[in-house]
Amino acid sequence: MTMLKIGCLGIAGVLCALLLKEMKSPFAVFISLGTCVLIAFFGLWRLDYVVGIVKDMEQYLSLDTGWFEILLKITGITYLADFAANMCRDAGYSAIGVEIEIFGKISILAISSPVILALVETIRSFFG
Repeated sequence: MTMLKIGCLGIAGVLCALLLKEMKSPFAVFISLGTCVLIAFFGLWRLDYVVGIVKDMEQYLSLDTGWFEILLKITGITYLADFAANMCRDAGYSAIGVEIEIFGKISILAISSPVILALVETIRSFFG
């Protein structure tokens, strides 16, 4: 799906939500959230291409594949937490959105701990 089609889908979703919002319909939020979910699913299909590129990079570089897995997990957590938090904010539940962001940051810290540990060990071996 091209960016033009995704842009048109987003604009159509916003226009439908605005029309329903003017009529005081509670379905405006559902139209907005549904449009976001559709666009996110189309984005996930593009993610397959990115994962293929990363796997090709693993073959050319002589690095441990675990580092690339950690990088992909961190990137995924970042996008998912941001997407979910923004959806909560759009629905009027910004406190839940903030909590999702905090959990995402804690998850990133937990997943990146092997990288931090390897960095500390490298620094220690360099100076020690």
